[in-house]
Amino acid sequence: MTRIRRGYIARRRRTKIHLFASNFQGARSRLTRTIIQQKIKSLVSSHRDRDRQKRDFRRLWITRINAVIRENGVSYIYSKLIHNLYKRQLLLNRKILAQIAILNRNCLYMISNEIRK
Repeated sequence: MTRIRRGYIARRRRTKIHLFASNFQGARSRLTRTIIQQKIKSLVSSHRDRDRQKRDFRRLWITRINAVIRENGVSYIYSKLIHNLYKRQLLLNRKILAQIAILNRNCLYMISNEIRK
């Protein structure tokens, strides 16, 4: 019986998998089965952490805004600021407010005083 030479399809698939894991360490960059397991784990983590990142940034923005607002007046807090923004129908999201709070506090103080009236 003659020897059958295998095709290139499986080799091409493994090469593609190896290219994905080229910067992994140890067996995770060398062994095909381990690479596949690590690939699944890394893709699950990246999908989960994309949602997590949105939550974390929102928390950071809220913390920054609240810290600057409380410096200005102890009686004025973040929740009242956001409530008054919605009442006045001002379209400033938390990201923009946090940037204003860091870069130009006086501007945020002016916004909060105008809203409070």
